[in-house]
Amino acid sequence: MNGHDPRVLIIEDEIQMRRFLRTSLLAHGYLPIEASTGGQGIEYVATGTVELVLLDMGLPDLEGTEVTRQLREWTDAPVIVLSARTDEKDKIGAFDAGADDYLTKPFAVGELLARMRAARRQVVPRSREKTPAVFAAGSLRVDLDAGVVFVNDDEVHLTPIEYKLLVVLIENVGRVMTHQQLLKGVWGTRYTSRAQYLHVYMGRLRTKLDVDPDHAKLFVTVPGVGYRLRGNESTQRPAR
Repeated sequence: MNGHDPRVLIIEDEIQMRRFLRTSLLAHGYLPIEASTGGQGIEYVATGTVELVLLDMGLPDLEGTEVTRQLREWTDAPVIVLSARTDEKDKIGAFDAGADDYLTKPFAVGELLARMRAARRQVVPRSREKTPAVFAAGSLRVDLDAGVVFVNDDEVHLTPIEYKLLVVLIENVGRVMTHQQLLKGVWGTRYTSRAQYLHVYMGRLRTKLDVDPDHAKLFVTVPGVGYRLRGNESTQRPAR
């Protein structure tokens, strides 16, 4: 922690759920701040600071995806969507809008806290302005200034498209990147429906870079949504 109880904004219109979240967060060292509408939540973020946002999708004034888009204009704090909606389209829409995670109601407090810890760990490395000159995770090392990629200190040749895809993932390390976000970032807006391109090139990156049996896989598939690049802190396998 940073010497204070981390401020967590709860944007939720159901009183019982807000009470449940408030009690759970207080018991684990967080300072909950509550908003019952999307507008209230956006106003708070625009005038104050929070370390994390817990957001319901079905709010009385705004859809959760629109709230997420507007939050992203004011803060880089992680946004975790809490929703009873299980449809894949809802999840993709939330991630496309800028959400960091999506947790389906009902959920266990332990899982929520674990998701919150994981999201907060990724705040600094995911910022483009703070992308290091050299990215390292597991056996992978990328010199972003020189455009050179190494695995176990051996240089690996990547095609321009493969390298561009890798850089986009590095700039958003730890975040789930949807198919559309990656396609737009690498190929442009005209190719956001060409998911087959992405599958092919992700396969090539895995073949060339995800080869260390002593570390967890670098490239994580989120079924039906997209991909996530693990940061260095999460690539080491636990001791057996």
